[in-house]
Amino acid sequence: MFPRRTTPPRGRSAYSNGLHPPPPAPQSYDYNHQSLPGVNSFPRRERLPSYEWNPSPSTSTVQPRHMPAMINGRKRQNDQFSAHHVKRQRVDTSRHHLSSPPLVHSRPPHHRTDRAVAQPSRLSLTGFDHSYPGPNLDIHPQVPAVVKSSSSLHASTTEKLSCQMVELFEACQQQPSDLERKEVCRARLQQDIQQIFPSARLYLTGSSMNELGSRCSDADICLVIKGNKKTDALRVLGRLLKLFKTLSYVERNQLIRAKVPILRFREKGSDLEFDLNVNNTVGIRNTFLLRSYAYADLRVRPMILVVKKWARYNNINDASKGTLSSYTLALMVLHYLQTLSEPVLPSLQRDYPESFNPLMNLDMVPEGPKHIPPYISRNQSSLGELLLGFLKYYATDFSWDKQVISVREARAFPKNNSKEWNNKFICVEEPFERNNVARAVHEKLKFDAIKAKFAESCRLLHERKELNSILPFRAIIIKESSRG
Repeated sequence: MFPRRTTPPRGRSAYSNGLHPPPPAPQSYDYNHQSLPGVNSFPRRERLPSYEWNPSPSTSTVQPRHMPAMINGRKRQNDQFSAHHVKRQRVDTSRHHLSSPPLVHSRPPHHRTDRAVAQPSRLSLTGFDHSYPGPNLDIHPQVPAVVKSSSSLHASTTEKLSCQMVELFEACQQQPSDLERKEVCRARLQQDIQQIFPSARLYLTGSSMNELGSRCSDADICLVIKGNKKTDALRVLGRLLKLFKTLSYVERNQLIRAKVPILRFREKGSDLEFDLNVNNTVGIRNTFLLRSYAYADLRVRPMILVVKKWARYNNINDASKGTLSSYTLALMVLHYLQTLSEPVLPSLQRDYPESFNPLMNLDMVPEGPKHIPPYISRNQSSLGELLLGFLKYYATDFSWDKQVISVREARAFPKNNSKEWNNKFICVEEPFERNNVARAVHEKLKFDAIKAKFAESCRLLHERKELNSILPFRAIIIKESSRG
């Protein structure tokens, strides 16, 4: 149903000519799901000045975990995929368990060939390789909405919902031009910051780089000052605040004294907002972890984008106001997809600890996901079915008062009496630091409002099977389409 990409010839680079090719013409989705591009396609961009962060090349290769599916006794090649050849397996999306889910793959990590989910080769302005997901580049990776099945009435009832989710994703996903703007501003900022911190380097992180953002997503940037792990973040941000007031291209500078202090500002003359932190390098690590999950299955990116749009519309997606951050919501979606009776996703940290080692040198973080073979899920649920199941899971199945969400372990583990989890309304484990990323939800009133939104949306969506029942998706599309 959701084919994996076909890997290019060995040694072939997306930018072997040293240039970033121009973006191709936009494509529309093929709802017949014919000749879909690879799951790891990534937007092309014009070339920007090269960045000096050059990790040593890796020679490791990887072994695919799963053989191509058999159809009429013959192997089906990914590039010959047709939904009409597949009879959708019925999957119970409501049954969850607390133990680690069974995985399709069983081959140990040390079996390698040239196929890989992620292949970083050369880093650019962001500190990250633009071709990170792999060299099969496309401005619009196509996402199949459903697998057609004449034997399943339920498939037809969710097909409209699935197609609406794909349409929303297509309109709202971050475009190459959006990332280009962020990179250009980041490059100018780094040059100016190096006037007072010569060794400093600035990296785009978060949804701008993990492929889970939308056109209106803010930009998170991490200022790394090497050689001094005990840098006083507030002191550094105070000096930057004075500097930024003299810069002609940023405005609305605001120092926010949170647990992780940030300097918030806007690009002058636009609505592009930045949050700058100092040496919070876990943000770089989890950017690559989430990006690996984003490309592990075609359904992940539209699922997370739709959930974030839903949460934002329902006023439960703002950590500064005591509700859920976008990062927390993304982890909640990944957890749900990991814990289905037939999982959509594995635990990448559990299966490939060496690729996401929290002590890995920062320069090598982009290299880690390069060693991960493709993951092929047996779960063939449509996007609509998964969204229905997601709302039902958190509305009726998940025990908020007893369980901790863990993407790292691909399960929900019981709360203990530790300070991190005890007396917390919502517990979502940060995959690297293992603290609670949902700690902003500290008022019962806000917690009850979050639960109520899950319950109400679950009921409405199950009754109507239409995205408009839980958010005005058409109005959102029009607004996103009006962005330059």
